[in-house]
Amino acid sequence: MDLLGERWTVLIVRELLLGPKRFKDLLERMPTIGPNRLTGRLQGLAEHGIVRRTTLPAPAGVAAYELTEFGEGLRAPLVGLGLWALGTPPLDGTGPETLRAESIALAASGVVSAATLAGARELYDLHIGDEHFHLQVGDGQMLPRSGPAPVPPDVKLTCDLQTFVDLVLGKEKAVDAIESGALATVGERKATQRAFDRIFDVAPAGPIYLGT
Repeated sequence: MDLLGERWTVLIVRELLLGPKRFKDLLERMPTIGPNRLTGRLQGLAEHGIVRRTTLPAPAGVAAYELTEFGEGLRAPLVGLGLWALGTPPLDGTGPETLRAESIALAASGVVSAATLAGARELYDLHIGDEHFHLQVGDGQMLPRSGPAPVPPDVKLTCDLQTFVDLVLGKEKAVDAIESGALATVGERKATQRAFDRIFDVAPAGPIYLGT
């Protein structure tokens, strides 16, 4: 708690678990933190070896922040907190309107069956409402990353946020969403089915409050 107990610190780490971010990207995702407080939190995380400065690859080529290997060690506990949060009633100021598909995907990535990831190496591009992110499958894990896929993906999925929530939580089947037109897919059939198995068959046990 000495390292992570200050307000906003865990949320900054959560955003960087989704990939490197520019300072302005972090501000856009957490607008009420303010630039001065964000600067202070990033400096503290850097001093403790959790975050470091980096440069985004071309064509961006701009300064950004990323997690160090030490910081990446927070993935499992923070994803665990995200999963726990799926079963907590909404707090004041939160609810369906505050949901982000990226954050849901980050939490869901923690319960993907190891059997569905064994030996896999694929890339999924997701347009969920106004959000655009991708999922990297490889080395026995599935990593959500902000922004479009950096290379042509194996599968593209497009739907609105509520449909995505319902699919992830098992309230709707992908085949039914496709039939109704709520979910659009582009990709080879077997790869698309693997994507469904990895993204949409991960709902944890217990009460679920997301999207209600």
